[in-house]
Amino acid sequence: MNETFMKEKPIFPLLTSMALPMVFSMLVNALYNIVDSFFVARISENAMTALSLIFPMQNLVNAIAIGFGVGINAQIALHLGAGSQRRADTAATHGMMYSLLHGVLITAVSIAVAPRFLSAFTRDTAVIGMGTTYATIAFSFSVVVMAALAFEKIYQAIGRMKITMGALMAGTLCNIVLDPVLIFGLGPFPEMGIAGAALATGIGQMLTLCIYLIYYKTQQLPVHLRRSCLRPNARMDGQLYAIGIPAILNLALPSVLISFLNAILATFPQSYVVVLGIYYKLQTFLYLPGSGIVQGMRPLIGYNYGAGESDRVRKIYRLTLWLCGGIMALGTVLCLVLSDRLMGLFASNPETIAIGQTALRIISCGFIISAVSVATSGALEGLGKGFASLVISLFRYTLAIMPLAWMLCRLMGPTGVWHAFWITEVIAAGISVAVYRKSVKLP
Repeated sequence: MNETFMKEKPIFPLLTSMALPMVFSMLVNALYNIVDSFFVARISENAMTALSLIFPMQNLVNAIAIGFGVGINAQIALHLGAGSQRRADTAATHGMMYSLLHGVLITAVSIAVAPRFLSAFTRDTAVIGMGTTYATIAFSFSVVVMAALAFEKIYQAIGRMKITMGALMAGTLCNIVLDPVLIFGLGPFPEMGIAGAALATGIGQMLTLCIYLIYYKTQQLPVHLRRSCLRPNARMDGQLYAIGIPAILNLALPSVLISFLNAILATFPQSYVVVLGIYYKLQTFLYLPGSGIVQGMRPLIGYNYGAGESDRVRKIYRLTLWLCGGIMALGTVLCLVLSDRLMGLFASNPETIAIGQTALRIISCGFIISAVSVATSGALEGLGKGFASLVISLFRYTLAIMPLAWMLCRLMGPTGVWHAFWITEVIAAGISVAVYRKSVKLP
């Protein structure tokens, strides 16, 4: 099949045609996160606290799935751009094999670690019990999550954005419908509480994977999973992990950050931990459109880089930067104008809502400038510069924000934690520009 449209079609319509399906599907997926938290918050504030505390572990699992998928995506796109069909098939096959292995290991480790992880942040037995219940069910679907994300990145690498949009939307809508049914026990279903929220998530993920499998079996594709490609290939595996590991760390670092911030805020009233958890739910909704654009950009920039189209690489990067900036500007306005209503979706305690209003208004000051690091990090991953991308994320999630949050918290109280976010984004933007210029040498 001819995939040369990636280097022949005009850049703006090409990027939008690749990105818009991902933006739309990820917005729907973000809506799931909002709806899921909305229903869990109706159980009790303890349930919402449990969900907030388990979120870093969920984020870590997703980071492994998506991050390694970025390695699969980049290798397929680069080899297709260079005209090497066999290497593209090998990348897809080995990527899927290791993704399944990751899923098995994560299932065992996550379920075993969850109770101790929760105990590190709270002594409330009710919260620990709810969090453990949710984690046990949710992490039982880790193999499904890994396989689905591997297929997603394979399809994105070959420009099949509509199938990923359709599969993600179907799984998300299934999840949204099942949430109230399983949580509150509507119709013939028993009331399961927070366990119902976890089960609804797993069923939705299973549906997404089934759609990917059906599409793979019924459609002609330019990349295939081949038994003959399963033979050992140390060079290919090294390339997958050379991109995948930095991408995993990029996505996993927020989990480390959230756990660190939870530990700082745990010395203050519980409302601050709840607000942090709510913010990250809202952040998912606000940042995912930009992430969708970046996902649409990765295979394009990788394919054109592999094909030697340097001028198109530059234009794709710049357009991605401007589009991400526009989206984050809209997110800034929403957080400034509707901060009370956004917090009110997940909390009924007036004190929690008031704290959340302040947090959103302060943190959102860094949204627009964050587009620089988001677009640059994604471009570097698409170009196979995994370590350079990791450097940017290290500053965003550890080297800058952690010491800033610790110091400002002692100077300003818990509000200082919120100021650390926007200051970090300014620092990260400067680091991003310097790293990109040093790492990407185009003729």
